[in-house]
Amino acid sequence: MRFFAALATLLFAAGFASAAWAHAALVSVEPASGSMLAAPPKAVQLRFSEAVTPGAIRLIDGAGRARDDARVSASGETISVAMPADLPEGTAVVSYRVISQDGHPVTGSVIFSIGTPTATKPPAARDGGLNMVIWLARVGLYLGLFVGVGGVFFARWIAWSMTGMAVPRVTLAIGIPCAAASVGALGLDLLGLPPSAITTAAPWKVALATSAGPALLVAVTAMLLALVALRSAWYARAVALVALVGVGLSLAMTGHAATAPPEALTRSAIFFHGLGVAIWIGALAPLMTLVSRPTAATLPIVSRFSRIAALAVGVLALTGLALAIVQLEKPGALVATRYGLILSTKLVLVTGLLALAALNRFRLTPALARNGAGAHALKRSILIECAIALAILALVAGWRFTPPPRTIVPETPLAIHIHSDKAMFQVLVSPGRPGVDDFVLQLMTGEGTPLAAKETTLTLSLPERGIEPMERKASLGPDGYWHVRKVELPFAGRWHVRIDALVSDFEQITLEDEFDVTPP
Repeated sequence: MRFFAALATLLFAAGFASAAWAHAALVSVEPASGSMLAAPPKAVQLRFSEAVTPGAIRLIDGAGRARDDARVSASGETISVAMPADLPEGTAVVSYRVISQDGHPVTGSVIFSIGTPTATKPPAARDGGLNMVIWLARVGLYLGLFVGVGGVFFARWIAWSMTGMAVPRVTLAIGIPCAAASVGALGLDLLGLPPSAITTAAPWKVALATSAGPALLVAVTAMLLALVALRSAWYARAVALVALVGVGLSLAMTGHAATAPPEALTRSAIFFHGLGVAIWIGALAPLMTLVSRPTAATLPIVSRFSRIAALAVGVLALTGLALAIVQLEKPGALVATRYGLILSTKLVLVTGLLALAALNRFRLTPALARNGAGAHALKRSILIECAIALAILALVAGWRFTPPPRTIVPETPLAIHIHSDKAMFQVLVSPGRPGVDDFVLQLMTGEGTPLAAKETTLTLSLPERGIEPMERKASLGPDGYWHVRKVELPFAGRWHVRIDALVSDFEQITLEDEFDVTPP
């Protein structure tokens, strides 16, 4: 027993002694995205809010060719991409995929033009099939940790019985391969590789080098220990306890929530939050089996768990509140960001779970104690709890794909280049997200010289959402650019833009294009 206690303490200390990890965000670019340059820059420098590791950096030159001679170097939060000496004139694109120290990728593109702009476009977005694999693997991992390990802990420490272990066994069998799949899929995502590259060493090496790699190894160890604890041996209870500690530790080692400052608070909060979830959720399937076939021992077990569950709920509420405050920073983020919407939906589902837990504790369990009645109602209530818990696990797995509001920093403007034989228009949209945006229009002739216009009109529409053309007059600023401020872009999607430049009483130049507004 002392050995296992020492091991648990060592693992706990090792996890919390790790480096300071956080989700990175692009802070600045030199030269700025959308710049018009007379000569090729020596390098493109990307500065992020935290230290990052290069994943995949690609350069497409003004002739539309993918170049492999750009040299990439990293120093802390700065990535420098040295440009080839023979970079031709035209619009060049530097697409980046870097690894933040919480193990998540950060992607984007920088566009700049040398001399006359061309129609070079950023690389197309990758197919979402890999994201589906990552999400499914994460859901399977959560089932193994919370239902599997939590179920074994319930059997060894609360029920003192191995009745109802079929579901925990199955979820452990699902969780272990899902953890392995998570490592490979994470590596593919970090490097931007196709699924066929899963058989190569590169994605596995890069994934294991991030904070997520060791965390997944701890998760696998916890699930393997839970399988060992299923055996009838003198050390089974101690192993089940160490496995439960591993659940909290694996969650506290990586991820958005665990790596937010102040880490002393957030890592401790996510550790105990994970333990609370495992104790509560892990007990549901065995409890349902026990209630389905009640014996003399059923009522003491239900009563014992009811008392422990009350403590677990209190821990979940306190740690969840602390993490929400740190991650959201302001209440408006609950409805203004995807991360907040996931949290809001989770809170609704958790409220339902709490209502059912209260019903079980204060009505159905006493009814079972008085006359043995209510077993069917209690079983049905637990079954609904299981369904809600599964929905919550599936929901929170989506946090992998959206950064928390605390990490969102002002982004470089969205750059759009439209040209024809007669004219070229450069459009900067800031911040380039749904909401209120500012547009800056640079009008040029086909030769790249400034184009004088008497008036300019910006027209926007989003056909896929039924938004008809919205026309706004631009004003000429002292900087020589045309400005349209406070334009409402209510939805993400592929917007259509048209610019009408009246160059004389008898001539108007009209250029059109489309641009993508992505969700926040």
